[in-house]
Amino acid sequence: MSSLKNMQKEDTKLEKLIDTHAHLDFPEFSTDLDAVLDRAAQKGVEEIVTIGIDLSTSRKAVELAQSHPQLYAAVGIHPHDAFVLDKDSLDSLRNLARQDRVVAVGEIGLDYYRDRQPRALQKECLHRQLEVACEVQLPVVFHIREAYGDFMGIITEYVSSLKGVVLHCFSGDWPIAKRCLDLGFYLSVPGTVTFPKAGTLQDVVRRAPLERLLVETDAPYLTPVPFRGKANEPSYVFYTAQKVADLRRCSFAEVAFQTTCNAHRIFGIEQSKVLRAVIK
Repeated sequence: MSSLKNMQKEDTKLEKLIDTHAHLDFPEFSTDLDAVLDRAAQKGVEEIVTIGIDLSTSRKAVELAQSHPQLYAAVGIHPHDAFVLDKDSLDSLRNLARQDRVVAVGEIGLDYYRDRQPRALQKECLHRQLEVACEVQLPVVFHIREAYGDFMGIITEYVSSLKGVVLHCFSGDWPIAKRCLDLGFYLSVPGTVTFPKAGTLQDVVRRAPLERLLVETDAPYLTPVPFRGKANEPSYVFYTAQKVADLRRCSFAEVAFQTTCNAHRIFGIEQSKVLRAVIK
């Protein structure tokens, strides 16, 4: 019986996963990115979306995605870096969004927890980037923290024109989650779901349809149990998916399969193309 359990445990490592949100251009990965990607592959993480937070990191994300077949990119300006987007900046963002292997605009949004930029400036920057997302017809990856009221007021103006919405590192409670789900949004679950005091997020994970959940690391941040204290990396999304399965009382295989399908759907990734690229 124990050997059977061990075999089942090993099998979970072979399920395919996609880390839908990592910052692979950050200094933590600059010297050993190949090793990081190898460790991810060993945990079944065969695809990763690397995320820009300003024009410079967005360019780096595109470069990484175009030089590594398992990577895709999102481009955008984080609310911490919000500024008045002039014509040249908007043109740069628009051109980046049209590059090969760019699958989303993001991460963009509102952060009233840190409040590193004036709220009016955050909202203006968000509006301008939403206009670009509507124009280029890419889904949007949002960073929303303690700003769901203003977010909901803004997003309703654009929702019918957007290709899709991902709420990165979802931090709302169930009533907020329900409103987002009713609008067709996807909720992305980070490693914080493994924390003992993450009751609100765990409640959302139990109640939301699995067909609308994604898993992510936000690497190098938000490292899950049992690796808290270390820099996060894409391989650790395995433990987030495992916790989602535990909370929902379903198999790891079901969570891995469905969240991967969800990511392919929202980001427009064709699995057959991915497999061919990896084989090459």
